[in-house]
Amino acid sequence: MLEEATSSRLSAAFARFMAKRARGLSRPQLVQFEALMRALCAGQQQGHSCLMLNAETETLVKSSGLATAADSPAEVMPLVIDHNRLYLQRYWYYEQRLAGQLKQLALASHQYQGLEALLARYFPELPPDGDRDWQREAAKMAVTNSFAMITGGPGTGKTTTVVKILAMLQELSPTPLLMALAAPTGKAAMRLRQALNVSKAGLPCAESIKAVLPDHVTTLHRLLGARLWSPFFRHNAGQPLIYDLVVVDEASMVDLALMSKLVDALKPGARLLLLGDRQQLASVESGAVLADLTAAMPSHTVELKKSHRFGGAIKALAEAVNLQQSATAWQLLQQQDSSVMRLENDTAGFIAAHKTGYLQLINAGAGPAEVFAEFNRFQALCANRQGRFGVVELNRAVEHKLKEQGWLETHGQIWYPGRPVMVVQNSPVLQLYNGDIGLCFADEKGSLSVVFEREDGSFKHYLPARLPRCETVFAMTIHKSQGSEFERILLVLPESINPVLSKELIYTAITRAKKAVVVYSSQPVFVAAINQSIERSTGLAERLRHQ
Repeated sequence: MLEEATSSRLSAAFARFMAKRARGLSRPQLVQFEALMRALCAGQQQGHSCLMLNAETETLVKSSGLATAADSPAEVMPLVIDHNRLYLQRYWYYEQRLAGQLKQLALASHQYQGLEALLARYFPELPPDGDRDWQREAAKMAVTNSFAMITGGPGTGKTTTVVKILAMLQELSPTPLLMALAAPTGKAAMRLRQALNVSKAGLPCAESIKAVLPDHVTTLHRLLGARLWSPFFRHNAGQPLIYDLVVVDEASMVDLALMSKLVDALKPGARLLLLGDRQQLASVESGAVLADLTAAMPSHTVELKKSHRFGGAIKALAEAVNLQQSATAWQLLQQQDSSVMRLENDTAGFIAAHKTGYLQLINAGAGPAEVFAEFNRFQALCANRQGRFGVVELNRAVEHKLKEQGWLETHGQIWYPGRPVMVVQNSPVLQLYNGDIGLCFADEKGSLSVVFEREDGSFKHYLPARLPRCETVFAMTIHKSQGSEFERILLVLPESINPVLSKELIYTAITRAKKAVVVYSSQPVFVAAINQSIERSTGLAERLRHQ
């Protein structure tokens, strides 16, 4: 596939670059060293933050003159060997700095008089089954610790619990706290804002407390102050954020570098609260930060276990996938339940049929709010970008089908009314980031503009020519869907098993749906995907346990 070929070329180029700079190695050793560098780069692109070494390869790397030991930080080299792990220098820096800062943050605890009475007011009902009230446990842990993590699957009440935590902290503070709410993507930020506004009304507290609760949610890049053509942010240790508390939703999507930069930007004494589902896909970039943190810091983690809205066949399917019960998962698809079923053919036609609703609204002159709501009812999710059942080919086929049916009038142009696009290149100047979705509208004069929904629920119009690189998005990859939620999803798997497929990928796709999951896949591919799990090489969990 194209992305695999590009990745392979990059790994090979990096390996040659490093091998040319190695010193003191024989010709056979140089060949071995170049292969090792190719593996390190390829692993980085697959999400690993380091490469495991044995005694022979560790000696080889040390002999190259390009590596330093972790206990010799004064000597800056492109490679770092830390115990039996090999890192690119900056990823070693991110990992060890993040571990040190979080361990320091975790030392800060808080005691409050009257906390139990406050908890009883916010969580008055005990579970009828005699189980512990995990939401109350999570709130207590988050209020009494400067660093806390609340995990759980869809509908377990993470957002509801967080709203209560925010209100409790405001009640307990002698002065109003400055709070920031953020998520990795604009779609996740919008979902969090909507859920917070719904939950806020029912809080058992004074209106004065509700008034000081945050009502704005932003992306992490906007929170930190993204800079054009730079990997660095405006806010850092030298210019920290002003907030007393930072809450990050969908934390499983946050990679090692971004989490390190976020923690670096916290002001002294600030709190950090992470929310997420540790069973979902890890970040696209390096690391498995949320999974590592929850594994290494159980005393700062509470998992919410009871789903209040996610049930029935969808829940059963998600649980079977998560437990790698592939036979059970496949059997659930055969029952043709209204909420879980298989699609056996014509994926493009199925997608087109579910996208005519928003096109009807656009043709009728409906406003962006109504059109976006209809568009987001259904989404096709693919495992791969390339291939017969990948995003690129499927988007082309759906577009062709809709043109045949008369729903789209493109006149041979790239831009046309109704075109859905996803931004694939960050543009801090335009405040558009990778993963943002827009819809193309035409005004009464026929002039086109692309409309994007902002985190606060407003809409912003852009001329197509001003936009950063975009792609048509009748279908998107499962990775790009993280942080989103749809009434119905179509999960499209490829014709044969490949390294991208995993139980985490399938679980993430299924849990994007509220009402229905439709799967297009052969049994061998579906079963193989569930039986394949992602294991990332990182040193973060071990570093947190022993640093």
